[in-house]
Amino acid sequence: MTHSRPGRIAVVGSNMVDLVTYITRMPAPGETLEAPDFEIGCGGKGANQAVAAAKLGSAVSMVTKVGSDLFGDNTIRNLDDHGIDTRHVGRVAEKSSGVAPIFVDPTGENSILIVKGANADLSPADVDAAEATLRAADLILMQMEVPLATVTHTVRRAAEWGVRTILNPAPAPAGLNVDDLRDLSFLIPNESELALLSGQPTGTEAEIEAAARGLIARGVGTVIVTLGGRGARLVSRDGVVRIAPVQVAPVDTTGAGDAFIGAFAHFLAATGDVELALNRAARYAAHSVTGRGTQKSYATAAAFDAFCRAFPETA
Repeated sequence: MTHSRPGRIAVVGSNMVDLVTYITRMPAPGETLEAPDFEIGCGGKGANQAVAAAKLGSAVSMVTKVGSDLFGDNTIRNLDDHGIDTRHVGRVAEKSSGVAPIFVDPTGENSILIVKGANADLSPADVDAAEATLRAADLILMQMEVPLATVTHTVRRAAEWGVRTILNPAPAPAGLNVDDLRDLSFLIPNESELALLSGQPTGTEAEIEAAARGLIARGVGTVIVTLGGRGARLVSRDGVVRIAPVQVAPVDTTGAGDAFIGAFAHFLAATGDVELALNRAARYAAHSVTGRGTQKSYATAAAFDAFCRAFPETA
């Protein structure tokens, strides 16, 4: 079910070290609480999406920066272990790698802080240096945990090369001008990011559709709005398609959005069918929240096939 041909996906984006604390509740100011558990894992939106696609069978390359610390060594080793091409992973001297302290409550909901560290040094020049790899990709994935100028430069260069692009605008920066994304193939925001980028309300289905159509009118190819437990909406010039959610009991929702996007990229590159890719991505993300952690909760192709048999796609 999950296999067609292996896609070639390049990720221009971030890596982080996830510092995950499982809590009963957040402490009040000045209060100290004991937390029941703690884990360290590899994360960052770019690396997460790269690992999800790689676990499903895509050939993935990563353009990113790490610091001159043990976290950087571990990040490169982790990407290598997942079969990801690390030729364009650079090191920044005398700077820390990116870190993400994450707090997960008993319902599986999370609160996250990010420290960009070396990710802030990923530059347009790094994109140009990786041109041969990026030009050969079926898709280029981007996020907003690296400098905005690097993202917009990648969008422009990919358009010149004829390579389709996917941007997950998280965390959405206030300075992002949608006019700089006019050559973008797919924009994948959540409701709040859609509201920020469009300048329009997104409280109802009609408002979500109108806001997405406004971005398309300004040059974005297709908008895919992620809505958590309500699934997603595919908005294009051809209309709106509802992508249904898969109901599971969540254990840890950390990284579910990245699982969705990495899986979407994999299935889109493999099949060329946007709607099919989104439906499979929704199932992949649902599977990810049934386990703890971020990348380690992402299924291999075989494990995902088994999950899909238990949760078949509905007509």
